[in-house]
Amino acid sequence: MDLRSELLKSIWYGFTALDLEKSGKVSKSQLKVLSHNLCTVLAIPHDPVALEEHFRDDDDGPVSSQGYMPYLNKYILDKVIEGSFDKENVDELCWTLTAKKNYQPDRNSSTLLPERDAFRLWCLFNFLSEDKYPLVMVPDEVEYLLKKVCMSMSIEFNYVELEDFFSQDSVQQSGITVWVFLEMMNSGKITRGIDKSIVSMAIEEVYREIVGDVLKEGYLWKKGQLRRNWKERWFTLRPSNLAYYTGEDRKDCQGNIALDGNCCVEVLPDRDGKRCMFCLKTLSKTYEMSASDTKQRQEWTTAIQTAIRLHTEGKTSLHKDLKLKRREQREQREKRRQAKEEELQRLRALQEERERKLAELELLKEAQKQAQTLLEQDEQRRRQQHEQLQKALEVQLREAEEARVSMQAEMALKEEEAERQRKRIQELEEMQKRLEEALQQEIKARLDEEAFRYAQAGLLAEEEEKMKALMALQEEQEEYILKTQREKQELKQEMEAKTRALDEAQRQLEEVRANRHRVDQDVVAAQRKLRQASTNVKHWNVQMNRLMRPIGPGGTYHSHLTNIWVVISIHPLLKIVLNYEVKPSNDRKNLPPAALSTQ
Repeated sequence: MDLRSELLKSIWYGFTALDLEKSGKVSKSQLKVLSHNLCTVLAIPHDPVALEEHFRDDDDGPVSSQGYMPYLNKYILDKVIEGSFDKENVDELCWTLTAKKNYQPDRNSSTLLPERDAFRLWCLFNFLSEDKYPLVMVPDEVEYLLKKVCMSMSIEFNYVELEDFFSQDSVQQSGITVWVFLEMMNSGKITRGIDKSIVSMAIEEVYREIVGDVLKEGYLWKKGQLRRNWKERWFTLRPSNLAYYTGEDRKDCQGNIALDGNCCVEVLPDRDGKRCMFCLKTLSKTYEMSASDTKQRQEWTTAIQTAIRLHTEGKTSLHKDLKLKRREQREQREKRRQAKEEELQRLRALQEERERKLAELELLKEAQKQAQTLLEQDEQRRRQQHEQLQKALEVQLREAEEARVSMQAEMALKEEEAERQRKRIQELEEMQKRLEEALQQEIKARLDEEAFRYAQAGLLAEEEEKMKALMALQEEQEEYILKTQREKQELKQEMEAKTRALDEAQRQLEEVRANRHRVDQDVVAAQRKLRQASTNVKHWNVQMNRLMRPIGPGGTYHSHLTNIWVVISIHPLLKIVLNYEVKPSNDRKNLPPAALSTQ
């Protein structure tokens, strides 16, 4: 399983988490955010317009996973450089997206795993799951993972609990999803009675071993290269290197030994007060180390040799190789099982065929016995008839001997009678031939009659089929008539509704016409009042002209403009505004009349 496949598994969870309606599609805005976050954790430059350019021919609607895959491969995964990013950050991003939607455990449960342990189990599930979507883990891989966790906790694996779990109706034998797996782990069936801290340490150890490709880690004494003194270091072995730290928190890395095909490990005799010693030789240096006991030395030397072998074979992960081997073994077992089932089916077919033939043989034997019985009965009947016939012949011979004398006398008469009998026999033989011919004709007629009956039966069957088709057409015609009647009734109801609506519209039109008539009357009244007001204005104008005479001869008249606004209320909706402009003049005859304006 390459890096692209591992990333796609995590990204698949992130994509499906954004699909809230479970339609297989996600909006472009959400994909933009997802793509930007992926570029950030994968340490590659993000092109903000690449998504829009990729889908510029599509509408603004959501994008399916098949439509997003070409963009994901071209603009993101093709730019990924292995070793330039931390895959755990990618897993944490996708876990954060999918856990909000799918991971909803019982928070009040006493066996609930911490969030960090659930995340690591999710990563382990993705690593061991099958390379097909939706992702599932087969029962063999579930058993393998649970065995690893139990071994890390130094407890015995409970097969009964696992079998009970797989026997449930909700669990498919083809595999389980990660949420069903986490639900099983949170139920406490596997970790019942074990402290949570021990479970967390075991899950972390298995996570680092399988996902982190850690073949082995622990404390060893290491001899310095310069001072040649011994110091205790925490060693972490991976297929490509052996790193050592000051403590098991792995914060302060003191060195990193690259492993390749030129490296080798050797066991050393005890010296310098150190026991269980061994050394790791590279092309440039030799590293001496001491384990706590012989078992640990054996485990470390075996693990280092395994790492060197993996590097020599071009493999980057031990557990990826083991997973492929387990998958091949499952496929071989499945092939053997299928072949065995085919062989069993073939044997069952042969057994059934043999039993059928035996049954036929028994039937034949029974029929033969019945035929033999019938033959014996027929033979006995013939014997009885022969004996009766023989007795009758003896009687007849005696009678013939007695009648011979009388018969000789009657011989002449009998010869004449015999001649007549011969003629009679010839006639009977001819009649028998004619009867046989008539019998053959009757047989032929019966055969023809049987053929005609078969033909008549075929015609009757055909007539019955045509009658059924006719009845079906009649039922369809009746349904169509009922449908037409219903549509006619609906059309009638719709016409009645439209008629009522037309009557209502007619009534409203009459009301509008009445209102219009009233408004016309109001307008006429308003015009009448307007004419009266105009007459009054003219009268006031005359009175105003009389009042605006000069003060007297020689008097001083100051120049000013006077605006008089008169508002006459004629109708609640109509107002008349009169504007009078008076210009001063010394000549009384030149005083202009006030201008009238309406508003």
